[in-house]
Amino acid sequence: QLQLVESGGGLAQAGTSLRLSCAASGRTFSNYALGWFRQAPGKEREFVAAISWSGSGTAHANSVKGRFTISRDNAKATVYLPMSSLKPEDSAVYYCAAVRGFSTAPAVGGAQYYYWGQGTQVTVSS
Repeated sequence: QLQLVESGGGLAQAGTSLRLSCAASGRTFSNYALGWFRQAPGKEREFVAAISWSGSGTAHANSVKGRFTISRDNAKATVYLPMSSLKPEDSAVYYCAAVRGFSTAPAVGGAQYYYWGQGTQVTVSS
């Protein structure tokens, strides 16, 4: 069982930055591709960013490109999502997810993921 714990969410003003972290435990972290998803009230869960097991492949949703950048530190078993130029529409619960695999292509579909964290709330005020 791989456990994922997100942190770093909170209240931010539009235009500012936050950095989300997701710490993993229970399995060999470097065997897993990782992703960030978010869900706002009344909306479907949506893809935000993903990174391959080695970090060589990344993908970002068009809505966050140039503002969010996913990265991982396999030695620390942690995946990061620094978020800048935040907008009110970025407000959501952000979830970290993991799936075992060694593809260089990041997994962008929620259904591809097996493990999920509990989520961290991000609220951006205008």
